[in-house]
Amino acid sequence: MTLPVRPSPSLSGRIHPVSQVIDEISAIFGDMGFSIAEGPEIETDYYNFTALNFPEGHPAREMHDTFFFSPDENGERKVLRTHTSPVQIRTMETQAPPIRVVIPGKTYRQDSDATHSPMFHQLEGLVIDKTTHVGHLRWTLEEFCKAFFEVDSVTMRFRPSFFPFTEPSFEVDIQCDRSGEQVKFGTGTDWMEILGCGMVHPNVLRHCGLDPDVYQGFAWGMGLDRIAMLKYGMPDLRDFFAADERWTSHYGFRPLDIPTLFGGLSS
Repeated sequence: MTLPVRPSPSLSGRIHPVSQVIDEISAIFGDMGFSIAEGPEIETDYYNFTALNFPEGHPAREMHDTFFFSPDENGERKVLRTHTSPVQIRTMETQAPPIRVVIPGKTYRQDSDATHSPMFHQLEGLVIDKTTHVGHLRWTLEEFCKAFFEVDSVTMRFRPSFFPFTEPSFEVDIQCDRSGEQVKFGTGTDWMEILGCGMVHPNVLRHCGLDPDVYQGFAWGMGLDRIAMLKYGMPDLRDFFAADERWTSHYGFRPLDIPTLFGGLSS
């Protein structure tokens, strides 16, 4: 009779920030008419590289960056996917345009420090249609950033870049204020890179059986762990995977607070 009452699971349990961010992003893009797509984490060389227009000898194919499995009986080495882009190929192979999907998931690369992890989370988006253009890409990313960072306006800067699977390709910076302890978006005079994007390369469309003279589209990719760090002020990526209950209790979210656009993503 003298024992204290145990707290209910809804009060003591916490949702990991990565799970929270995936739910937030799903709510944002679901409101825009996107669906969620998923695929295997163990991929073939074709889906992870060849179908995405990676040439033979590309640095991403080398052992220092990619986790390769031992060769099978046919001499083929499968890989732990280095990005969620293979799901784009699988989606275009099985779904007729128009296509509007976002792809959250785990990816793997041989890298580890305060801002990199051998296993990390990535989100990509894909839109394929007959009249899709760069203006649609810019509007989609601007609306996402305003909703995700919960600001009234954002200023974005598109810089030319190169990715094998998009042409033209861009890296996107968002204007921010880094003068305080946390990065603030929608204000300030600094810039921070948040994602890469571009128009889907015609060779990628051909690999999926789509005519690039009829269809075109855009894609983008971002690190979920990184944007979670930016939004919620977490300094070290390695803490995401340390299984420290104190960290999870501090940065985690109450399990019954489901993110919605009308109720507030992180309220």
